[in-house]
Order: sequence, then C-alpha cells, then structure tokens
Amino acid sequence: MKLLAGAALAAFSLLGATAHAQDFPSRPVRIITPFPAGAGPEAVVRLVAERLQKKWGKPVVVENKPGANGFIAIDTFKRGSTDGHDLIQLDNVHLVAYPHLFKKLPYDPVKDFDPLVPLFKTYFFVGVSNDSKYKTVGDILADAKARPTALNYGSWSVGNPVHLGSALLESMTNTQMQHVIYKETSQLYTAVATGELNFALGSMATAGPLQRSGRLKFIAVTAPKRHPAFPDVPTVAESGGPAGYEVTGWTTIAAPKGLPKPTAERIQRDIEEALADPEIKQRYATFGYDLFPATREQFNSFIAAESAKYAEVIKRAKVSLD
Repeated sequence: MKLLAGAALAAFSLLGATAHAQDFPSRPVRIITPFPAGAGPEAVVRLVAERLQKKWGKPVVVENKPGANGFIAIDTFKRGSTDGHDLIQLDNVHLVAYPHLFKKLPYDPVKDFDPLVPLFKTYFFVGVSNDSKYKTVGDILADAKARPTALNYGSWSVGNPVHLGSALLESMTNTQMQHVIYKETSQLYTAVATGELNFALGSMATAGPLQRSGRLKFIAVTAPKRHPAFPDVPTVAESGGPAGYEVTGWTTIAAPKGLPKPTAERIQRDIEEALADPEIKQRYATFGYDLFPATREQFNSFIAAESAKYAEVIKRAKVSLD
C-alpha cells in the first residue's frame, strides 16, 4: 500500500509540474540584467524578451540593475519570485570568476541559479598597435620571456575575461607581464593603438572600431579555429602561442534553483526558438557574437570546467577583490 501511495503521490506531483509548465506564464515575466541599457549583452536579452512576449502572450520586461559587480541585480533576483516569473541574465564573470576572486559572495553560484540556456559566446582578439614590432603571439611571448615583467597588457578591471584571459596566457607560457587597468574600454584600446600598452585582448565590439580604422591590428583570435569574420587572422596556437588556449565571454539566462523541470524546459525551449530567429542571428554578426548551442547538461559541464580553469589562473596571479 505504501508503494502504491508513493507512486500515486509522485504521479500527482508530475502532473502538477506539467500543468504548471502548460499554464506558464500566468502573469508578466521579468528578466533582470546587470548590464546598463544599450550594452551589447543587454541588447541581446531585449531581443529575446520581445520574442518571448509574442510567444507567451504576456509582458516580458527587461529590468536593468547595473552596478556593484552585478550584486544589485542578483539581490533583486534573489528577493523575487521563485516560480520562473523572475529570471536573470548572468555572465561568465558572475559564475566562474567571482567565486574565486571574493572570499565572501552575496550569492552561491551553484545553489542560487539554474542556468537554462547560453545566450551567446564571444571570442577575443589579440590586439596590438598598427606599427607594433609584434607580428605574432610568439613574438610577444619571446620578448616576455627575455624581459620578465617588462611587457604590459590592459583591461578595465580585475577579474573580467580580458584580464583573466591574459593571465591565462601568462600561466600557460610561464611568463610574467604587468596588468594595467583603465576606466573605460575606449581608453584601453586607444592605449593599445598608441603603443602605451604592448597588447590587449579585445572583442569585435570593443576593439573592432579601432581595428577597422587601421589604428590597431588583430594578430590572433582566442578560439580553437579561425573566426569566419576574420579568416586571415590565425588562432593563438597558429600564431606561436600555446595549444589549447581559448578565451570567451558568454552570458546565460538563469532561473531560480529548484524550478520544476517541465517549466524550466519550456523556458529553455522557447529561448532557444527565439535565438534561432534570423534577425537575432544578423544582430549577432553586428555584435561579434556567436550562437552557443548546448544542452543544459553540456552547459553545466562547461561552466564547471571554466570555473576550475580560472580558479587556477586566479590563484597563480594572486589577485582578489576582497
């Protein structure tokens, strides 16, 4: 009898979860983002929200909560509803870097979030001034080994993908260079163009304008293969750098942990359908973003691997944000 009762209870719970998924959403949905209005990642989530609104027949509102390392957005999310009507956009820094940069975080990346689907992935380019003596990544590394700590690279903060990607290059090549922080990305890449910085990693969106104007050139891409937008730019490995070197930036939409599986799967499926829209693919090309197709299991494995990788990089670089 107990077995029958247990089976009946499980079946009832499954039916309830399925019914919830079918009824979802029952009211407006809010997607909280830590990015300011107009930023590339924020623009992507607005495109997705517009299509979800048409699909669901309920308002899907993007709420900007920038500042404080994304903690304002995360706090807003944690105080919101837990039934899927409040979602959040997070990037790789929140999920794989900050847990190792802060001794105490106002959130638990594993217990507080269920990453449903990656929105995009962007690769970076190794940028140098147009008249730089460095023609390849191998040239940079040879000089860095000959003159420890003499070379420099830049980024806009501690712990962002450009900083940690450069630190990863140091770690994989046993070199030491100086990290210089700039307040804004425009200042950062101008410093590369003038030769104030030896190099910096940059995306098509951030470093692209100076590259297109001829003041800065890309000598390698931090991807496993050449990027279709720049077929003449070699990978880091092809340019004399370490094999297996890969640096990406990415964002995800996450739900509260514990959201019933049918509801989570519906949200994931509908977001993936939105991302397949040709207009979004066209906008991605403008931003320099790539689609990042992955099952939730594959994505979670990727996040775990990225976290382990950057834990080692951060430990070696001896950096923290406490």
